[in-house]
Amino acid sequence: MVLVAPSILSADFSRLGEEIKAVERAGADWIHIDVMDGHFVPNITIGPVVVKSIRPVTDLTFDVHLMIAEPWKYVDAFAEAGADFITIHAECGNVAGTIDAIKKKCRAGIAVRPSTPLSAIADVIDSIDMLLVMTVNPGFGGQKFMEEVLPKIKEARKMIGSRDIYLQVDGGINPENVAAVKEAGADVIVAGSAVFKSGDYSTAIKSLK
Repeated sequence: MVLVAPSILSADFSRLGEEIKAVERAGADWIHIDVMDGHFVPNITIGPVVVKSIRPVTDLTFDVHLMIAEPWKYVDAFAEAGADFITIHAECGNVAGTIDAIKKKCRAGIAVRPSTPLSAIADVIDSIDMLLVMTVNPGFGGQKFMEEVLPKIKEARKMIGSRDIYLQVDGGINPENVAAVKEAGADVIVAGSAVFKSGDYSTAIKSLK
């Protein structure tokens, strides 16, 4: 069974702690935290202070996805705030050095945009704990799943092979398309709107699993 990581980007930020507790009770496995800086992507979301403030709310894994231009500057801050995974983008530069820095603090992931070939992360595949394949262009929640990325998920599964690496998929996943994502080889499903906009967190998470 896949792990489900609800993305708090789609949660009600006026009651974020309660929202996290609610999805934990509903069966969430991890909490996915989207960090955007207004440079690498157009949107701006949260920083280490918010991560630190919600860390006491749950013991679930904090899966922090850095969609920021210079992630190496913030590794220590997010690790100290309580991140269990820190995922950076292959497109941000200084990838190998940043992954090394992350590994000294917590577990490391690397993400690729829909248009980025997996060859871009071939040099670091043996250093990571998670590979994140984006099925939307990063920057905003609520986007439509890009079916044309499914072959890339299958390719990523083959690339991982027998390595102890999670294959995470993020972007527009819902009960209608999740079967195809799992069949392609995903281990971890990120879902924002499909959970937090569902009206019934427990049913939504069960349907994804």
